[in-house]
Amino acid sequence: MKQYLFTIILTAAITFALSWAVWRLSLRFKLYPGIRERDVHKTPTPRLGGVAMFVGIASAVLISAANPFFERMWSPPNTLWAILAAALLIAVVGVIDDLIDLDWMIKLAAQFLAAGIISVGGGLQILSLPVGDMILVSSWVSISITMFAIVVVMNAVNFIDGLDGLVAGVCLIANGVFFVYAYILTRDSGATSYFNLATFLAAVLIGACLGFLPLNWSPAKLFMGDSGALVLGLLMATSTIALTTQGDVNAFDPERFGRSQLLGAFIPIVLPLVIVMLPLLDFGLAVSRRMRAGRSPFSPDRKHLHHRMLDLGHRHRDAVLIFYAWTAVISLTVLLMYIAGRQDWPGGYLAAVGFGVVGIVACLIITRTPLSVRRRAAERRAAAADSHATTSDPTPPDPEHMEPR
Repeated sequence: MKQYLFTIILTAAITFALSWAVWRLSLRFKLYPGIRERDVHKTPTPRLGGVAMFVGIASAVLISAANPFFERMWSPPNTLWAILAAALLIAVVGVIDDLIDLDWMIKLAAQFLAAGIISVGGGLQILSLPVGDMILVSSWVSISITMFAIVVVMNAVNFIDGLDGLVAGVCLIANGVFFVYAYILTRDSGATSYFNLATFLAAVLIGACLGFLPLNWSPAKLFMGDSGALVLGLLMATSTIALTTQGDVNAFDPERFGRSQLLGAFIPIVLPLVIVMLPLLDFGLAVSRRMRAGRSPFSPDRKHLHHRMLDLGHRHRDAVLIFYAWTAVISLTVLLMYIAGRQDWPGGYLAAVGFGVVGIVACLIITRTPLSVRRRAAERRAAAADSHATTSDPTPPDPEHMEPR
Protein backbone atom coordinates (compact mmCIF):
# COMPACT_ATOMS: atom_id res chain seq x y z
CA MET A 1 0.00 0.00 0.00
CA LYS A 2 2.88 2.41 0.72
CA GLN A 3 4.06 2.10 -2.88
CA TYR A 4 0.62 3.00 -4.17
CA LEU A 5 0.44 6.00 -1.83
CA PHE A 6 3.85 7.10 -3.08
CA THR A 7 2.59 6.78 -6.67
CA ILE A 8 -0.49 8.90 -5.88
CA ILE A 9 1.58 11.63 -4.20
CA LEU A 10 4.20 11.63 -6.95
CA THR A 11 1.63 11.86 -9.74
CA ALA A 12 -0.28 14.60 -7.90
CA ALA A 13 2.87 16.66 -7.33
CA ILE A 14 4.03 16.41 -10.95
CA THR A 15 0.55 17.16 -12.30
CA PHE A 16 0.08 20.17 -10.02
CA ALA A 17 3.45 21.69 -10.92
CA LEU A 18 2.89 21.17 -14.64
CA SER A 19 -0.69 22.46 -14.44
CA TRP A 20 0.58 25.69 -12.91
CA ALA A 21 3.23 26.00 -15.63
CA VAL A 22 0.72 25.29 -18.41
CA TRP A 23 -1.66 27.88 -16.96
CA ARG A 24 1.01 30.59 -16.83
CA LEU A 25 2.29 29.82 -20.33
CA SER A 26 -1.23 29.72 -21.75
CA LEU A 27 -1.95 33.16 -20.34
CA ARG A 28 1.34 34.55 -21.57
CA PHE A 29 0.88 33.32 -25.14
CA LYS A 30 -2.94 33.65 -25.13
CA LEU A 31 -3.49 29.94 -25.78
CA TYR A 32 -7.17 29.92 -25.01
CA PRO A 33 -10.30 29.96 -27.20
CA GLY A 34 -13.18 32.40 -27.03
CA ILE A 35 -16.42 31.85 -25.15
CA ARG A 36 -18.80 29.46 -26.92
CA GLU A 37 -22.59 29.64 -26.73
CA ARG A 38 -22.84 26.43 -24.65
CA ASP A 39 -20.08 27.46 -22.21
CA VAL A 40 -20.98 28.25 -18.61
CA HIS A 41 -17.89 30.32 -17.80
CA LYS A 42 -17.75 34.00 -18.78
CA THR A 43 -13.99 34.57 -18.96
CA PRO A 44 -11.71 33.00 -21.62
CA THR A 45 -9.87 30.17 -19.87
CA PRO A 46 -6.97 27.97 -21.09
CA ARG A 47 -8.00 24.42 -22.01
CA LEU A 48 -4.61 22.71 -22.07
CA GLY A 49 -4.69 21.17 -18.59
CA GLY A 50 -4.81 17.75 -20.20
CA VAL A 51 -1.20 18.22 -21.26
CA ALA A 52 -0.11 18.48 -17.62
CA MET A 53 -2.27 15.50 -16.66
CA PHE A 54 -0.85 13.30 -19.41
CA VAL A 55 2.75 14.20 -18.61
CA GLY A 56 2.12 13.58 -14.91
CA ILE A 57 0.59 10.18 -15.66
CA ALA A 58 3.32 9.23 -18.14
CA SER A 59 6.03 10.28 -15.67
CA ALA A 60 4.57 8.08 -12.94
CA VAL A 61 4.34 5.12 -15.32
CA LEU A 62 7.94 5.51 -16.51
CA ILE A 63 9.28 5.98 -12.97
CA SER A 64 7.54 2.75 -11.95
CA ALA A 65 9.83 0.87 -14.34
CA ALA A 66 12.69 1.50 -11.91
CA ASN A 67 10.66 0.35 -8.90
CA PRO A 68 11.11 -3.37 -8.13
CA PHE A 69 7.67 -3.48 -6.51
CA PHE A 70 6.07 -2.85 -9.91
CA GLU A 71 8.31 -5.23 -11.82
CA ARG A 72 5.40 -7.57 -12.46
CA MET A 73 3.59 -4.90 -14.49
CA TRP A 74 6.52 -4.53 -16.85
CA SER A 75 6.74 -8.22 -17.68
CA PRO A 76 6.13 -8.13 -20.57
CA PRO A 77 6.51 -4.37 -21.17
CA ASN A 78 4.44 -4.16 -24.36
CA THR A 79 1.20 -3.61 -22.43
CA LEU A 80 2.35 -0.44 -20.67
CA TRP A 81 4.05 0.90 -23.79
CA ALA A 82 0.81 0.38 -25.72
CA ILE A 83 -1.16 2.21 -23.02
CA LEU A 84 1.26 5.15 -23.09
CA ALA A 85 1.17 5.26 -26.90
CA ALA A 86 -2.64 5.27 -26.93
CA ALA A 87 -2.81 7.97 -24.25
CA LEU A 88 -0.26 10.08 -26.15
CA LEU A 89 -2.31 9.81 -29.35
CA ILE A 90 -5.49 10.90 -27.54
CA ALA A 91 -3.69 13.73 -25.75
CA VAL A 92 -2.28 15.10 -29.02
CA VAL A 93 -5.61 14.87 -30.83
CA GLY A 94 -7.32 16.44 -27.82
CA VAL A 95 -4.92 19.38 -27.76
CA ILE A 96 -5.44 20.03 -31.47
CA ASP A 97 -9.20 19.87 -30.96
CA ASP A 98 -9.03 22.25 -28.00
CA LEU A 99 -7.18 24.76 -30.17
CA ILE A 100 -8.88 24.50 -33.57
CA ASP A 101 -11.98 22.23 -33.15
CA LEU A 102 -11.39 19.08 -35.19
CA ASP A 103 -14.17 17.35 -37.10
CA TRP A 104 -15.88 14.77 -34.90
CA MET A 105 -15.18 11.98 -37.40
CA ILE A 106 -11.43 12.58 -37.05
CA LYS A 107 -11.68 12.48 -33.26
CA LEU A 108 -13.75 9.29 -33.32
CA ALA A 109 -11.30 7.61 -35.68
CA ALA A 110 -8.42 8.53 -33.37
CA GLN A 111 -10.32 7.11 -30.40
CA PHE A 112 -10.87 3.77 -32.10
CA LEU A 113 -7.22 3.72 -33.17
CA ALA A 114 -6.14 4.28 -29.56
CA ALA A 115 -8.51 1.56 -28.37
CA GLY A 116 -7.03 -0.76 -31.01
CA ILE A 117 -3.50 -0.03 -29.83
CA ILE A 118 -4.46 -1.13 -26.32
CA SER A 119 -6.53 -4.17 -27.27
CA VAL A 120 -4.30 -5.49 -30.06
CA GLY A 121 -0.86 -4.06 -29.36
CA GLY A 122 -1.17 -4.21 -25.58
CA GLY A 123 -3.05 -7.50 -25.46
CA LEU A 124 -5.71 -6.17 -23.06
CA GLN A 125 -9.05 -7.62 -24.10
CA ILE A 126 -12.36 -8.61 -22.53
CA LEU A 127 -12.07 -12.37 -22.87
CA SER A 128 -15.09 -13.46 -20.85
CA LEU A 129 -18.24 -12.11 -19.27
CA PRO A 130 -19.60 -13.30 -15.90
CA VAL A 131 -22.96 -14.17 -17.45
CA GLY A 132 -23.46 -17.91 -17.53
CA ASP A 133 -19.70 -18.45 -17.85
CA MET A 134 -19.79 -16.80 -21.28
CA ILE A 135 -16.45 -17.10 -23.06
CA LEU A 136 -15.66 -14.93 -26.08
CA VAL A 137 -14.23 -17.57 -28.39
CA SER A 138 -13.51 -15.30 -31.33
CA SER A 139 -10.57 -12.97 -30.90
CA TRP A 140 -12.18 -10.43 -33.21
CA VAL A 141 -15.33 -10.40 -31.09
CA SER A 142 -13.22 -9.82 -28.00
CA ILE A 143 -11.24 -7.03 -29.69
CA SER A 144 -14.39 -5.36 -31.02
CA ILE A 145 -16.14 -5.39 -27.64
CA THR A 146 -13.01 -4.09 -25.94
CA MET A 147 -12.55 -1.24 -28.41
CA PHE A 148 -16.21 -0.27 -28.25
CA ALA A 149 -16.17 -0.25 -24.44
CA ILE A 150 -13.07 1.97 -24.32
CA VAL A 151 -14.50 4.47 -26.81
CA VAL A 152 -17.85 4.67 -25.01
CA VAL A 153 -16.24 5.34 -21.62
CA MET A 154 -13.88 7.93 -23.14
CA ASN A 155 -16.76 9.90 -24.62
CA ALA A 156 -18.97 9.48 -21.56
CA VAL A 157 -16.32 11.08 -19.37
CA ASN A 158 -15.69 13.82 -21.93
CA PHE A 159 -19.39 14.66 -22.24
CA ILE A 160 -19.74 15.73 -18.60
CA ASP A 161 -16.80 18.12 -18.82
CA GLY A 162 -18.84 21.30 -18.56
CA LEU A 163 -18.47 22.68 -15.03
CA ASP A 164 -15.40 23.67 -13.03
CA GLY A 165 -14.03 20.67 -11.16
CA LEU A 166 -16.74 18.29 -12.35
CA VAL A 167 -14.75 15.69 -14.30
CA ALA A 168 -11.69 15.82 -12.05
CA GLY A 169 -13.80 15.32 -8.92
CA VAL A 170 -16.08 12.63 -10.33
CA CYS A 171 -13.09 10.68 -11.67
CA LEU A 172 -11.26 11.12 -8.37
CA ILE A 173 -14.17 9.55 -6.47
CA ALA A 174 -14.75 6.83 -9.07
CA ASN A 175 -11.11 5.80 -9.25
CA GLY A 176 -10.80 5.95 -5.46
CA VAL A 177 -13.62 3.42 -5.11
CA PHE A 178 -12.21 1.29 -7.93
CA PHE A 179 -8.76 1.36 -6.34
CA VAL A 180 -10.15 0.04 -3.06
CA TYR A 181 -12.09 -2.68 -4.87
CA ALA A 182 -9.15 -3.76 -7.03
CA TYR A 183 -6.83 -3.90 -4.02
CA ILE A 184 -9.29 -5.96 -1.95
CA LEU A 185 -10.00 -8.29 -4.85
CA THR A 186 -6.30 -8.91 -5.45
CA ARG A 187 -5.73 -9.56 -1.75
CA ASP A 188 -8.70 -11.91 -1.41
CA SER A 189 -7.77 -13.88 -4.52
CA GLY A 190 -4.62 -15.09 -2.78
CA ALA A 191 -2.22 -13.43 -5.21
CA THR A 192 1.44 -13.52 -4.22
CA SER A 193 1.78 -9.81 -5.07
CA TYR A 194 -0.74 -7.01 -4.61
CA PHE A 195 0.90 -4.94 -7.34
CA ASN A 196 -0.96 -5.20 -10.63
CA LEU A 197 -1.74 -2.98 -13.59
CA ALA A 198 -5.38 -2.25 -12.72
CA THR A 199 -4.65 -1.00 -9.21
CA PHE A 200 -1.62 0.95 -10.38
CA LEU A 201 -3.57 2.77 -13.10
CA ALA A 202 -6.30 3.64 -10.59
CA ALA A 203 -3.66 5.10 -8.25
CA VAL A 204 -2.11 7.12 -11.06
CA LEU A 205 -5.51 8.52 -12.05
CA ILE A 206 -6.24 9.47 -8.44
CA GLY A 207 -2.96 11.38 -8.32
CA ALA A 208 -3.58 13.15 -11.63
CA CYS A 209 -7.04 14.30 -10.53
CA LEU A 210 -5.74 15.43 -7.13
CA GLY A 211 -2.96 17.44 -8.72
CA PHE A 212 -5.19 19.08 -11.31
CA LEU A 213 -8.26 19.85 -9.17
CA PRO A 214 -6.80 22.88 -7.28
CA LEU A 215 -6.47 24.84 -10.54
CA ASN A 216 -9.76 23.50 -11.89
CA TRP A 217 -11.94 24.25 -8.87
CA SER A 218 -14.49 27.02 -9.32
CA PRO A 219 -13.61 29.60 -10.46
CA ALA A 220 -11.28 27.54 -12.64
CA LYS A 221 -7.96 28.92 -13.80
CA LEU A 222 -7.40 25.98 -16.16
CA PHE A 223 -9.59 23.46 -17.97
CA MET A 224 -8.46 19.92 -18.81
CA GLY A 225 -10.10 20.08 -22.25
CA ASP A 226 -10.65 17.06 -24.46
CA SER A 227 -7.02 16.06 -24.02
CA GLY A 228 -7.56 15.54 -20.29
CA ALA A 229 -11.10 14.14 -20.22
CA LEU A 230 -10.51 11.64 -23.01
CA VAL A 231 -7.25 10.42 -21.46
CA LEU A 232 -9.00 9.93 -18.12
CA GLY A 233 -11.77 7.94 -19.80
CA LEU A 234 -9.25 5.89 -21.77
CA LEU A 235 -7.27 4.89 -18.69
CA MET A 236 -10.36 4.23 -16.57
CA ALA A 237 -11.63 1.80 -19.17
CA THR A 238 -8.17 0.26 -19.51
CA SER A 239 -7.77 -0.31 -15.77
CA THR A 240 -11.13 -2.08 -15.68
CA ILE A 241 -10.22 -4.36 -18.58
CA ALA A 242 -6.84 -5.06 -17.00
CA LEU A 243 -8.58 -6.23 -13.83
CA THR A 244 -10.87 -8.60 -15.71
CA THR A 245 -7.93 -10.17 -17.55
CA GLN A 246 -5.70 -10.50 -14.47
CA GLY A 247 -8.30 -11.76 -12.02
CA ASP A 248 -8.07 -15.22 -10.53
CA VAL A 249 -11.12 -17.19 -11.62
CA ASN A 250 -10.68 -19.50 -8.65
CA ALA A 251 -11.39 -16.54 -6.42
CA PHE A 252 -15.04 -16.90 -7.41
CA ASP A 253 -15.31 -20.65 -6.93
CA PRO A 254 -18.64 -21.40 -5.17
CA GLU A 255 -17.00 -24.25 -3.27
CA ARG A 256 -14.50 -21.81 -1.72
CA PHE A 257 -16.66 -18.82 -0.87
CA GLY A 258 -20.28 -19.89 -1.27
CA ARG A 259 -22.74 -18.99 -3.97
CA SER A 260 -23.98 -15.88 -2.19
CA GLN A 261 -20.52 -14.38 -2.63
CA LEU A 262 -20.44 -14.80 -6.39
CA LEU A 263 -21.43 -11.13 -6.60
CA GLY A 264 -17.69 -10.54 -6.84
CA ALA A 265 -17.67 -12.20 -10.24
CA PHE A 266 -19.98 -9.52 -11.55
CA ILE A 267 -18.21 -6.54 -10.00
CA PRO A 268 -15.59 -6.18 -12.78
CA ILE A 269 -18.52 -5.46 -15.10
CA VAL A 270 -20.98 -3.82 -12.70
CA LEU A 271 -18.66 -1.53 -10.73
CA PRO A 272 -17.04 0.19 -13.73
CA LEU A 273 -20.49 0.85 -15.15
CA VAL A 274 -21.73 2.12 -11.81
CA ILE A 275 -18.85 4.52 -11.16
CA VAL A 276 -19.41 6.15 -14.54
CA MET A 277 -23.21 5.84 -14.40
CA LEU A 278 -23.82 9.59 -14.58
CA PRO A 279 -21.40 10.13 -17.51
CA LEU A 280 -22.89 7.12 -19.33
CA LEU A 281 -26.43 8.38 -18.69
CA ASP A 282 -25.53 11.82 -19.98
CA PHE A 283 -23.79 10.28 -22.99
CA GLY A 284 -26.80 8.11 -23.85
CA LEU A 285 -29.28 10.95 -23.48
CA ALA A 286 -27.14 13.29 -25.57
CA VAL A 287 -26.66 10.82 -28.42
CA SER A 288 -30.37 9.95 -28.46
CA ARG A 289 -31.42 13.60 -28.31
CA ARG A 290 -29.15 14.68 -31.15
CA MET A 291 -29.96 11.77 -33.42
CA ARG A 292 -33.71 12.38 -32.99
CA ALA A 293 -33.07 15.96 -34.08
CA GLY A 294 -31.24 14.70 -37.19
CA ARG A 295 -27.85 15.95 -35.98
CA SER A 296 -24.49 14.31 -35.39
CA PRO A 297 -24.37 12.43 -32.07
CA PHE A 298 -21.22 14.44 -31.25
CA SER A 299 -22.59 17.89 -32.12
CA PRO A 300 -22.42 20.15 -29.05
CA ASP A 301 -25.45 21.55 -27.25
CA ARG A 302 -26.42 22.99 -23.88
CA LYS A 303 -28.70 20.23 -22.64
CA HIS A 304 -26.29 18.05 -20.68
CA LEU A 305 -27.16 16.97 -17.16
CA HIS A 306 -24.93 19.62 -15.63
CA HIS A 307 -26.64 22.31 -17.72
CA ARG A 308 -30.01 21.09 -16.49
CA MET A 309 -28.77 21.25 -12.91
CA LEU A 310 -28.03 24.93 -13.42
CA ASP A 311 -31.43 25.43 -15.02
CA LEU A 312 -33.04 23.92 -11.92
CA GLY A 313 -31.58 26.78 -9.95
CA HIS A 314 -28.44 25.23 -8.49
CA ARG A 315 -25.38 27.36 -8.17
CA HIS A 316 -22.27 26.26 -10.05
CA ARG A 317 -20.47 24.73 -7.09
CA ASP A 318 -23.63 23.18 -5.67
CA ALA A 319 -24.28 21.36 -8.95
CA VAL A 320 -20.74 19.95 -8.94
CA LEU A 321 -21.03 18.79 -5.33
CA ILE A 322 -24.33 17.07 -6.09
CA PHE A 323 -22.66 15.16 -8.94
CA TYR A 324 -19.95 14.17 -6.46
CA ALA A 325 -22.59 12.93 -4.03
CA TRP A 326 -24.38 10.83 -6.64
CA THR A 327 -21.11 9.26 -7.78
CA ALA A 328 -20.00 8.48 -4.23
CA VAL A 329 -23.33 7.03 -3.08
CA ILE A 330 -23.86 4.76 -6.08
CA SER A 331 -20.29 3.47 -6.34
CA LEU A 332 -19.85 3.00 -2.58
CA THR A 333 -23.11 1.07 -2.37
CA VAL A 334 -21.89 -1.51 -4.88
CA LEU A 335 -18.47 -1.69 -3.22
CA LEU A 336 -20.06 -2.23 0.22
CA MET A 337 -22.24 -4.99 -1.22
CA TYR A 338 -19.11 -6.77 -2.39
CA ILE A 339 -17.31 -6.30 0.95
CA ALA A 340 -20.41 -7.43 2.88
CA GLY A 341 -20.54 -10.66 0.90
CA ARG A 342 -16.84 -11.39 1.31
CA GLN A 343 -16.69 -10.56 5.02
CA ASP A 344 -20.03 -12.15 6.04
CA TRP A 345 -21.41 -8.99 7.56
CA PRO A 346 -24.48 -9.42 9.82
CA GLY A 347 -27.48 -9.09 7.55
CA GLY A 348 -25.36 -9.62 4.45
CA TYR A 349 -26.08 -7.03 1.80
CA LEU A 350 -28.80 -5.26 3.83
CA ALA A 351 -26.41 -2.73 5.39
CA ALA A 352 -25.06 -1.79 1.95
CA VAL A 353 -28.56 -1.62 0.47
CA GLY A 354 -29.69 0.55 3.38
CA PHE A 355 -26.77 2.90 2.81
CA GLY A 356 -27.67 3.11 -0.86
CA VAL A 357 -31.37 3.79 -0.23
CA VAL A 358 -30.66 6.54 2.32
CA GLY A 359 -27.99 8.08 0.10
CA ILE A 360 -30.14 8.05 -3.04
CA VAL A 361 -33.09 9.59 -1.20
CA ALA A 362 -30.80 12.32 0.17
CA CYS A 363 -29.37 12.97 -3.30
CA LEU A 364 -32.87 13.21 -4.79
CA ILE A 365 -33.88 15.74 -2.14
CA ILE A 366 -30.89 18.01 -2.64
CA THR A 367 -31.16 17.68 -6.42
CA ARG A 368 -34.80 18.81 -6.49
CA THR A 369 -34.63 21.40 -3.69
CA PRO A 370 -33.84 24.51 -5.81
CA LEU A 371 -36.83 23.87 -8.07
CA SER A 372 -39.16 23.44 -5.08
CA VAL A 373 -37.80 26.58 -3.44
CA ARG A 374 -38.32 28.61 -6.60
CA ARG A 375 -41.88 27.36 -7.02
CA ARG A 376 -42.79 28.18 -3.43
CA ALA A 377 -41.21 31.63 -3.75
CA ALA A 378 -43.13 32.29 -6.98
CA GLU A 379 -46.37 31.15 -5.36
CA ARG A 380 -45.78 33.45 -2.40
CA ARG A 381 -45.06 36.39 -4.71
CA ALA A 382 -48.20 35.69 -6.73
CA ALA A 383 -50.33 35.41 -3.59
CA ALA A 384 -48.91 38.63 -2.23
CA ALA A 385 -49.59 40.42 -5.52
CA ASP A 386 -53.20 39.16 -5.59
CA SER A 387 -53.73 40.23 -1.99
CA HIS A 388 -52.33 43.70 -2.69
CA ALA A 389 -54.49 44.12 -5.80
CA THR A 390 -57.64 43.11 -3.87
CA THR A 391 -57.11 45.40 -0.89
CA SER A 392 -55.89 48.47 -2.74
CA ASP A 393 -58.27 51.25 -3.91
CA PRO A 394 -58.98 50.64 -7.62
CA THR A 395 -60.12 54.28 -8.16
CA PRO A 396 -57.34 56.34 -9.81
CA PRO A 397 -56.46 59.63 -8.12
CA ASP A 398 -57.95 62.91 -9.36
CA PRO A 399 -55.31 64.70 -11.46
CA GLU A 400 -56.39 68.03 -10.04
CA HIS A 401 -55.41 66.98 -6.53
CA MET A 402 -52.09 65.46 -7.52
CA GLU A 403 -48.96 67.34 -6.53
CA PRO A 404 -46.89 68.65 -9.47
CA ARG A 405 -43.74 66.65 -10.24
